[in-house]
Amino acid sequence: MLSGHKDLDVVTVGHVLMDIRFVVDRFAGPDEEAAIKHQARNVGGCAANVAIGVRKLGGRSGVVAKIGLDSFGRTAIEELMRAGVDVSGIRIGMGPTGFSIVIIDSRGKIAIYGFKGVAEELHPNEVDEGLISRAKYVHIASLRVDTSIAAAKLARSHGAKVSWDPGRRLSQLGLEKLADLVKNVDIVLVNEEECFNLTHVEDYKEGARKIKSLGPSLVVVKRGAKGIYALANEFELEMPALPVERVVDTTGAGDAFASGLLMGLCRGYRLKRALVYALAVASLKVTRLGSHAVPSHEETIRYLWEHYEPE
Repeated sequence: MLSGHKDLDVVTVGHVLMDIRFVVDRFAGPDEEAAIKHQARNVGGCAANVAIGVRKLGGRSGVVAKIGLDSFGRTAIEELMRAGVDVSGIRIGMGPTGFSIVIIDSRGKIAIYGFKGVAEELHPNEVDEGLISRAKYVHIASLRVDTSIAAAKLARSHGAKVSWDPGRRLSQLGLEKLADLVKNVDIVLVNEEECFNLTHVEDYKEGARKIKSLGPSLVVVKRGAKGIYALANEFELEMPALPVERVVDTTGAGDAFASGLLMGLCRGYRLKRALVYALAVASLKVTRLGSHAVPSHEETIRYLWEHYEPE
């Protein structure tokens, strides 16, 4: 039973950073120079990416994060507000806003250099309960364990479902150290590397079962160009990736998938349909430059009509 007035589809909890993006023909090796063909700067970080993705798909979203009192922080806030994201849950820290330098080559491969700044200084008592209480789903991504647990418990106390994406760094702590967090989430989203980091099990299906044994109702292993593996209470299935003409930028593809899955569920889709919808959102995203270059709901439906054949 949902408590309170649920006027937000998704509230994200995690990092809001600035992405400084360079497009090159090839990566430079040691003591080499490579020409930059294009450069851009925009808000990034998992929390920002998913919140903006939800908005682009027609949903309502808010974000809980910490930024610095500097030009990057100001730009991040302005971009989120322009996207229609509720920023009332953002806290200001005394250090610098985090940023990522993202280098993309002609094949769509990426190299990322990251500086977290104050993003990891969001403390448990700084999670905005008022914002959390308005959400149908709370998505927690790549954030310190104590704050993640606090956000998950707060979300559940207000009747929200909780999804969690550990990211590479947090997954390296392993499932034993993260068990208290995993027990308080409903959906776990990982890639194959993160699944192995969490479980130390080579087979991703066995790894997903180990994660699910702690209580989540759904575990999704994102396999890039190979598609996804989903393990739910009702079923387990593998879905192949949907076709794309050209991969331009894979940055934020996992966040696009999360946006699509949560919005599909908020729209009342059955779980299998929501997973297909999420695959389509992620597939379209990788054909575009930018970490939150998510398609609209209408574009996603049109793409599915053209490229997906139900079994």
